[in-house]
Amino acid sequence: MYFMKLVKTPALFFFSFVLILSSCSKENSKTTASKARMQVYLTDDPAIYDAVIIDVKDIKINYSSDTANGWTSIANQHPGSYDILRLVNGTDTLLADAELEQGRIEQIRLILGPDNFVKVNGQTIRLETPSAQQSGLKLNIHQDVTAGILYKLLLDFDAARSIVKTGNGKYMLKPVIRTSMEATGGSIRGYVLPNTVSTSVFAIQGSDTVAGTNTANGSYLLRGLNAGSYYLSFVPADTTYSRQTKTGITVTSGQVTVADTTRLQH
Repeated sequence: MYFMKLVKTPALFFFSFVLILSSCSKENSKTTASKARMQVYLTDDPAIYDAVIIDVKDIKINYSSDTANGWTSIANQHPGSYDILRLVNGTDTLLADAELEQGRIEQIRLILGPDNFVKVNGQTIRLETPSAQQSGLKLNIHQDVTAGILYKLLLDFDAARSIVKTGNGKYMLKPVIRTSMEATGGSIRGYVLPNTVSTSVFAIQGSDTVAGTNTANGSYLLRGLNAGSYYLSFVPADTTYSRQTKTGITVTSGQVTVADTTRLQH
């Protein structure tokens, strides 16, 4: 469940990479530059408790300034119970990984369920959660998202300030969450002809294959690339066509680099 960094794959594993990509679901092949992508991560600041269990039910976004309406649940979520005290010192966990329409996201709403607990001196105590928090904690974002770019939204849960001990010995959950959202590198998009030939496309730096995808009707999109210079390798599924390479592709963080059209040759 915890976030794992992408492991770079040497170029000598091209053939294995091609087989893996060819067997992937159509989800990757349908990815286009017409949508942005956002990954939502949860992390925490240290606190004096043994554990703090948060019941995450839903994540919604709002492109409008209307705080009462316009809310939409994002796709590909991972709802569940999370011990946020395990998510400290740079550790985080992925809550959602969704394709989004480009535009300006004004707010995000984190909806919690009733099963929230704090563990103190070995005793697990239910956190009293106000109904307003269960209906959704609204967090301001106010940030544009650009089609073709991957964004990371970090929800930093401050457990120490979010839990209040009442006079009668109960514990109340009043979430205090800081948000930060930024583009994760840049992207490369382009087109391969003939568009009837499925082609694997790899972004390479030095001897490391950093990212790969398959074309969909000739189009491809490689996201989440660190700023820098790359070359692209094109491996057609139809072996009557030869491989092609394209060099000198510069990626800038937060931007989509459009590569010239590649024409496969017999």
